[in-house]
Amino acid sequence: MEKELIINSTPTEVEIALLEDSKLVELHTQRTNTNFTVGDIFLGRIRRLMPGLNAAFVDIGHKKDAFLHYTDLGPKLRSLAKYTDDTIAGKNNTHLLENFNFQQEIVKTGKVEQVLNKKQQLLVQILKEPIGTKGPRLSCEMTIPGRYLVLTPFSDVIAVSKKIGNADERKRLRQLIELIRPKNFGVIVRTAAEGKKAADLHEELKYMVDRWEEIYKQLKGGRSPIKLLSELDKATTILRDVLSESFNKIVVNDKQLYTNIRSYLANIAPDKVDIVSMHSSRKPIFDSFGVTRQIKASFGKTATMPSGAYLVIEHTEAMHVIDVNSGHKMTSSNQEEAVLAVNMESAEEIARQMRLRDIGGIIIIDFIDMRNRDHKQQLMEAMRQFMKKDHAQHTILPLSKFGLMQITRQRVRPEIKINTAEVCPTCNGTGSINPAILLTDEIERDLSFLLQSHPKSKLTLKVHPFVDAYLRKGLPSERMRWYKKYYKWIKIRPQADYPLTKYRFFDGSEEEIRMN
Repeated sequence: MEKELIINSTPTEVEIALLEDSKLVELHTQRTNTNFTVGDIFLGRIRRLMPGLNAAFVDIGHKKDAFLHYTDLGPKLRSLAKYTDDTIAGKNNTHLLENFNFQQEIVKTGKVEQVLNKKQQLLVQILKEPIGTKGPRLSCEMTIPGRYLVLTPFSDVIAVSKKIGNADERKRLRQLIELIRPKNFGVIVRTAAEGKKAADLHEELKYMVDRWEEIYKQLKGGRSPIKLLSELDKATTILRDVLSESFNKIVVNDKQLYTNIRSYLANIAPDKVDIVSMHSSRKPIFDSFGVTRQIKASFGKTATMPSGAYLVIEHTEAMHVIDVNSGHKMTSSNQEEAVLAVNMESAEEIARQMRLRDIGGIIIIDFIDMRNRDHKQQLMEAMRQFMKKDHAQHTILPLSKFGLMQITRQRVRPEIKINTAEVCPTCNGTGSINPAILLTDEIERDLSFLLQSHPKSKLTLKVHPFVDAYLRKGLPSERMRWYKKYYKWIKIRPQADYPLTKYRFFDGSEEEIRMN
C-alpha cells in the first residue's frame, strides 16, 4: 500500500490529507491560532470542585473551564501535586525523579474533594480538545510521546505494544528499556519500535527526557494558567504516528513547512527525507492530487460507492447512524451473494468514512439484512480487518438479531463536517429564476447593445446546448433573423457546464465581454 501526505498551507490554517493508494482516508485541519491540542501540558488552577460529578473544573486559559474527572487523576496524583508545588517553590533542583519522595497513591473509588483543593495549582494534560460547547478534558497521568516510545513520569511500568507478536522481540525490548530508562519513569513501547536498535531507542528516550526538563524549567516560579509543553504541529504529529515504509510521497506548498518537515525527518528517518517535495504548480495543491474532488464526493449526508450502493449518514447528539442501501444496480441472480457483496463494500467505505470524518462515540450501522450465519461472520471479520488501519481506539460488536452492528470509537477532537453543497449558479440561492421563455429576449437586448458599442468586434455567444439548439433551429432560425436585422453573423458555441439560463458573450480574442 502506498501512502501520500498532501499538505495545503494557508495564512489561517494547515490542511493535511492522507491518501492510501490515491484514496483519501484522513483529513486534518489545524488553525494557526489554535492553543489547545491533545497532548499539550499546562499548569492549571482548580476553579471549582463538583462532588456530584466527582470532578473538578480547571482554568488553563480556555474560555471554558477544562473538565478533570476523578478517574483521570491517576494513582500518582499526590506525587504529581507535590512535584508541582515543590518545583514552583524552587525546592526541586532537578527534573529527574530518582531521589523524589513519592506520596501514597489515591484509591480508585475515592472522592475528588478528598484529594484536590480549590485554587490548587496542578500539572494537567489535554485528553480531548474542546468539542461543541464543552471545554477541554484533562488528565493528570502525564505522557510524552515519541515515534517508538512513550515516556510516563511517576511510573515504573514498562508496557510493550500488543501488536508486537514475537515473544523474543517483546522480551528484548522490555530488557533493553529496563536498562536505559531513568528511575521512576515508565515507558510504553510502540509498535514502530519492533526491530529497532538500542541506539535509536536510547536517542529518542533522551529526547523525551529533555522535553520533561523543559517542563521543569518553565514550572519553576510559574503561575497558572500557562502552557508548559506544546505538541508538535499537526503535520509532524501525523508523521510521527503513521510514518512507515509504505510512505512514498509528502508534498507541501509552504517553504517554511517544507523545511520543518525535512528537518524532522532527518532526525527520525533520514532515509525518508527525499520523499518530501515542494508543490510548484500554479494549480492548487489539493486540485492537483484530486483531494478536492474526493472531499466533495465523500462528505455530506450520502456517500455513493462504485457499485451504485450508497450510505446515508445521520448524526444525533447521542450517536451516529449509518444506513446501507443497495441502490438500483443489484442485479445478481443470487440474492444472498449480492447482499453480501454490497455489505462488504459498504463495510470498507464505512471504515474509511469514520477515519475521514473522525466520527467518535457510538455508531450504529444498519446493514442490508442477511439470513446466512456464515455471511454475518464474514462481514464481522471484514469490518475488523478494515478497521485495523484506524489508530483510534474502537470496539466492534457482532450483528444483532435485527441486523445492526454497534461500534464505539474514541473521540478526542471535534468531528470533521464539510458542507459540500454549493449555491445554485442559476438562481443564486433564491430558489427562483426569470421566466425561461424570456431568455432569448434578454440575449437579443444584450446583443443589440454590444453591436452598438463594439460594432467591429467578432462576437461569440456561449450558451447551454439546449439553448444553442433552439437558436439554430428552423428556417429562418433566431441566428438568421439576427443576421438580417443587424447584418452581423454571430458564432454560437454550446457549453455543457453552463446552467440552462446562463449565457456569455466573447470577443475575437476569446475574452469575455462583461455586461456590468
